[in-house]
Amino acid sequence: MGLQYKDYYEILGVTRAASQDDIRKAYRKLAKRHHPDVSKEKDSDARYREINEAYEVLKDPDKRVKYDTLGADWQQGQDFTPPPGWGNMGGGGHVEYGGEWDSFSDFFKTIFGGLGGFGGGGFGDVFNGASRSGRRVVQQRDSEVELELSLEDAARGGLHAFSLRSSGSSVSQTINVKLPRGIINGSRIRLPGKAPGGGDIYVTLRIAPHPVFAAEGHNLTRALKIEPWQAVLGGTVAVSTLFGSVDVKIPPGIQNGQKLRLKGKGLPMRDKNGAGDALNGDLYVRVEVGIPKVLTERQKELWEELAKSGQ
Repeated sequence: MGLQYKDYYEILGVTRAASQDDIRKAYRKLAKRHHPDVSKEKDSDARYREINEAYEVLKDPDKRVKYDTLGADWQQGQDFTPPPGWGNMGGGGHVEYGGEWDSFSDFFKTIFGGLGGFGGGGFGDVFNGASRSGRRVVQQRDSEVELELSLEDAARGGLHAFSLRSSGSSVSQTINVKLPRGIINGSRIRLPGKAPGGGDIYVTLRIAPHPVFAAEGHNLTRALKIEPWQAVLGGTVAVSTLFGSVDVKIPPGIQNGQKLRLKGKGLPMRDKNGAGDALNGDLYVRVEVGIPKVLTERQKELWEELAKSGQ
């Protein structure tokens, strides 16, 4: 019996026209769901390996083109016999594999096993961990990690640590990452050579929801509740920012929902001249006029007088 064709697009749940970004998003979602440390399914290990194998091919434009030459008519489960010499298509460049050597299917090995770059030892030698010269091949595997930070930590930057555990290993490795000032939600940092086997770690930074501030890029937004008479008459109000309290002048007649801009009170954008003086985003204060729900008799009289004077 021949090899069984594996539909990598179907495994990741994307179409053949999917962009690299779509493929990356689909992989991250599935990898989180089926990771052996998270999933309760009995076949989580096999499913996780299958997802990684599909991503290993589709994330690489060269491998993806070669895989696509099989054609879109293949159906999962069909026997597959590659044409003679097909394994040598695409040139003799070095291929970097992202998963464990023995975790790839025979289908994967057959497709990509003919490529050079391993001292002529052939694909079998690579998967046995040795080249023809007898030297052991060092596996290089890149890792994707998401690190959640508080808004305050994102603003400060500095050194942070996270744990990384290789697939199939029970030992966690502590990785330190130095966060520069100026990071925002979705920022990505590359740590070269820090992954298992000497690969790179790509850290995507996520900023956790904050009880007061909402972040959009380097700008922040917060609500400020003021009294009705402050909205009418204006005045000065103390406002808490991410870096301390400041006095803000409320103009007379301000409207509910109106925003005041506090320049430079947002998140740091960059270091200026390397001296640590940061150029910051802005803080937008959204005014909310508080309407009293309970009034004393005297307060009620005053509001009634105001109502009459306005007639």
